[in-house]
Amino acid sequence: MSRVLDLSGAVWVKSSHSNGDGGDCVEWAPSVASGAGVVPVRDSKVPSGPALVFPPRGWSSFVRAVRTDRLTA
Repeated sequence: MSRVLDLSGAVWVKSSHSNGDGGDCVEWAPSVASGAGVVPVRDSKVPSGPALVFPPRGWSSFVRAVRTDRLTA
C-alpha cells in the first residue's frame, strides 16, 4: 500500500554535515516528520526533485551512525 505525502508546505532544514560550497547538501523536513510518521529527506541542490522518506527509527539509526563516524565511503 502506498500513500501520497504532500510536501508542498514543508519547511526544509539543511543538515549540519552539509558543507558550505554547494556539495553534500542534504535537507530534511522536521515539521512533516513529527506529524506524518516518516522523515522526508531531499537533495537541497534539486529542491523540485524527489524526496526520500524513511521510518523515524531507521533515520535515527542513520544519523547516529553519521555522528559517530561509523559509515565508510
